[in-house]
Amino acid sequence: MFGYDTGVVNGALDPLTADLGLTPLSEGIVVSNLVFGAAFGAVIGGVLSDRYGRRHNILLLSLVFMFGTLGCVLSPNWQILALFRFILGLAVGGASATVPVYLAEIAPVERRGGIVTRNEVMIVSGQFAAFVVNAIIFSLWGEIDGIWRVMLLVAVLPAIVLFLGMLRMPESPRWLVAQGRDEEALAVLSQVRTTERARAEMAEVHRLAEEERAAKTAGAVDLGVRWVRLLILIGAGLGICQQFTGINSVMYYGTQLLGDAGFSSNSAIIANTLNGAFSVIGIAVGIAVINKIKRRTMLLGGFTLTTTFHLLVGLSAMLMPDGSAKAWFILVFVVLFVFSMQATIGPLVWLILSEMFPLKIRSLAIGISIFVLWIANGLVALGFPPVVKALGIANTFFAFAAFGLLALAFIATRVPETKDRSLEELEDDFRARYA
Repeated sequence: MFGYDTGVVNGALDPLTADLGLTPLSEGIVVSNLVFGAAFGAVIGGVLSDRYGRRHNILLLSLVFMFGTLGCVLSPNWQILALFRFILGLAVGGASATVPVYLAEIAPVERRGGIVTRNEVMIVSGQFAAFVVNAIIFSLWGEIDGIWRVMLLVAVLPAIVLFLGMLRMPESPRWLVAQGRDEEALAVLSQVRTTERARAEMAEVHRLAEEERAAKTAGAVDLGVRWVRLLILIGAGLGICQQFTGINSVMYYGTQLLGDAGFSSNSAIIANTLNGAFSVIGIAVGIAVINKIKRRTMLLGGFTLTTTFHLLVGLSAMLMPDGSAKAWFILVFVVLFVFSMQATIGPLVWLILSEMFPLKIRSLAIGISIFVLWIANGLVALGFPPVVKALGIANTFFAFAAFGLLALAFIATRVPETKDRSLEELEDDFRARYA
């Protein structure tokens, strides 16, 4: 759902623009409203998840996904469409805050890492699915007026499956223990563990619940501490650096970008599926190597690659004559950029954010960092169409390359190495450096 709803607008944008008469600015508003909604949805979703339970929140989100999807499909103008895209964003953000927590809390400890990282795999798989579905629908029925509504309508099917499936799923045992509902927690653990292990694990769940309560002791007063403030600023900076690679400009506007590069409408929507495919391949490669290379080394390497491919896209757009050769060169470099991004920077930023904050400030710090990340995502999504219109493909990607150089300098001078270091070691390091 997360991936499909963020990716479906990619192929639907051209027929949608023709049908509703969008300008570059209104295109940006329609696309970015989902992302701005996600920023607030992440905050609201986290609060509701803590108060009413993970399972309850996912059930609620599936209904919001359905309502938002149907609202988008039936929208008579772009303003109403933008409103329902914002509502869909609330569901996307709520899912980003709730689903990884639910997976982590219900998975056996030895399988937790693999199960939780499947969340990221399924997000990019959902985007790939959206690109493929769009390509099939457009190839078969592209001449039909309002075909973009069918593309968006497909998203209601997984929302129904999510709702029906979650009716059969148990609540998080860790949340139940935090509510003092130990018997229910034990019953849940007994569904997914042997009886002996379930009883033994209750003590562990109690300990983790106590840690969770301890982790929520930080508040606004902690922002007055210099090292805490600087650490949060580094987390927010990482989120900005990740989004200003422009990855989501490709995931949201890839079909339009390839059309501007020289592909026909039908060829562009088919070629764009390569971005989705290499996104999935990239995340699979990243997960395979992420624990074998130091975080900073992998992050610096990732930004070096993405910045190089930004320059190559810009040079191809600027120097090559219009034609199929230019279009194919741009496609190859964009696909390599997507692969490099998803194999390195994409999963690494989320991992470093989960590792770099001491327990006391973790909830506050990650909440602020992810909120800033979503807002940066929204600004890129809002600004991409008018910037391409005003500057062209070449200068737009040169601007991304300039941001990449700034990101390299920021990472080299500010971002700590978190691999194989305890939270206590990181906290001592920051206290000593910035106290």
